[in-house]
Amino acid sequence: MAVRLPLIALLFGIAAVYDGILGLAFLFATGTVYDYAGVTPPNHPGYVQFPAALLIVFALMFSAIARDPLRNLNLIPYGILLKTAFCGVVFFHWFTTGIPWMWKPFALFDLVFLLLFAGAYRALHGKNTPLS
Repeated sequence: MAVRLPLIALLFGIAAVYDGILGLAFLFATGTVYDYAGVTPPNHPGYVQFPAALLIVFALMFSAIARDPLRNLNLIPYGILLKTAFCGVVFFHWFTTGIPWMWKPFALFDLVFLLLFAGAYRALHGKNTPLS
């Protein structure tokens, strides 16, 4: 099975846009996002703004992967870990103590990204690449 670099590049390009938009929205419009979702925000915007800034950093990393997936193969596990961390926290609370609905779609999207990132990493790390 041949590695499809354009599809992998597209995947990480989409992830860069997705996380970049979410990061910017939560960084610069924290109150608006929470108001729109009907969720009480934390008692200080910094609790949301720091993770939002981290999302922007990851968006830049996903953009680097999209530009050259083979050269930046070593960055993909960090994206997998980001998605695993977020999904783990949201799904744990979703199925135990409950969590506001606004986080559930993000966790479902991130689960899809997690699975696709793992598949992309496996494909790039496989026998059909110059890395083997």
